[in-house]
Amino acid sequence: MRFVPVRGIDEQNVSKWFTEHVPDVELPLEFELIAGGRSNLTYRVEDAAGHRWALRRPPVSHVLPTAHDMSREHRVISALGPAGVPVATAVGLCTDESVNQAPFYVMEFVDGHILRSAEQVIANYEESARPAIGYSLAETLAGLHAINPDDVGLGDLARREGYIERQIKRWSEQFSNGIVNGDDYGGLVERVGNELRERIPEQIGLGIVHGDYRLDNTVFDDQGRVRAILDWELCTLGDPMADLGLLSVYWNDRAEDEAGIGVSATTAPGMITKQQLFDRYAEASGRDISALPFYTAFGQWKLACIMQGVYARYLGGAGGGDSGGFEGYPQTVRHMVMSAADTLAAW
Repeated sequence: MRFVPVRGIDEQNVSKWFTEHVPDVELPLEFELIAGGRSNLTYRVEDAAGHRWALRRPPVSHVLPTAHDMSREHRVISALGPAGVPVATAVGLCTDESVNQAPFYVMEFVDGHILRSAEQVIANYEESARPAIGYSLAETLAGLHAINPDDVGLGDLARREGYIERQIKRWSEQFSNGIVNGDDYGGLVERVGNELRERIPEQIGLGIVHGDYRLDNTVFDDQGRVRAILDWELCTLGDPMADLGLLSVYWNDRAEDEAGIGVSATTAPGMITKQQLFDRYAEASGRDISALPFYTAFGQWKLACIMQGVYARYLGGAGGGDSGGFEGYPQTVRHMVMSAADTLAAW
């Protein structure tokens, strides 16, 4: 079956690049935008023999400064795979923008389950097997954070000091660049950002920070183990606790009063609780996680800034054909910032 042509792919040029850089490819190639992308775009590529790959490229318009670096993503997964981190194997990188109007890279297509809904969890896992999903997610994150960046050739990926302060500066700028229709939320984002800056805990240790680690940015096998971590767009060096804080924002307990921002998969019967997730990470990593509320607040605030940028890009047509589900973004941005303020107030 032929996939419908999708925006963001020059089929002729990209097919030619594949024949020159990917072993054993058989033309013609079929391209399909994988739904769910909200920043860099991911496509499934299949050749005439049924071989599959994943192709990543930047948004097709309204690209924010310092974002969407394909060479950086390719470098990260190329370094981490041999170190034992579950990632898709890197296949090739194209920085020649004449091929597809923007750089892109190709990696293996990892089969497995990407869990975005409770229904998916229920359909694919017996209830007794579901705790393994959260425990594997926590243990895999601890394993990533245990890696010395110098040992895998990533010691110069970013500055080593002042991570949270630099992140607040970066996302404040990205938020300002993403303002549309004049809605700046009454200065709420700036006020919470300033409070975060004033209350930064001392960074304990240095690690490789994924930057968007959550359940639906991973692929699981049939036993509930992580097969691959996806979407390394925001990876850098810094405070590992930032990953756990953001994961806590996305992980919704069944007992919580509101759905929150995360996928509903975490609420399926048998899935571990947020506290069990934290406890397993602390056990596997040996880290002191007592300052986690600050990192949760930072994750809530950062996510609001990211969502504002995504909203602006999609209003500008950057989605490559994936255009649904954005109408409520301004309300969600406001909710996330107010949640960050509440989390800080309670800490």
